[in-house]
Amino acid sequence: MMNILDRGFEQSKATLKYLDADFVVIRPGTFVACAVTGKPIPLDDLKYWNVDRQEAYADADAALKAYQDSL
Repeated sequence: MMNILDRGFEQSKATLKYLDADFVVIRPGTFVACAVTGKPIPLDDLKYWNVDRQEAYADADAALKAYQDSL
């Protein structure tokens, strides 16, 4: 098994199922992409997502923009 500190470790996009207060990893990886900015979000830093749209957001501003765009 590879560790993130191992030489040759590559970052990869994870697939998640977003729940109300948590998420489930469907396909392991190190990050997800912000639905608004496309910016990679390390899983350890993921704080904002939308359960209904199953989207992740890099920060509160991105989450607000996605909400406003949906109105």
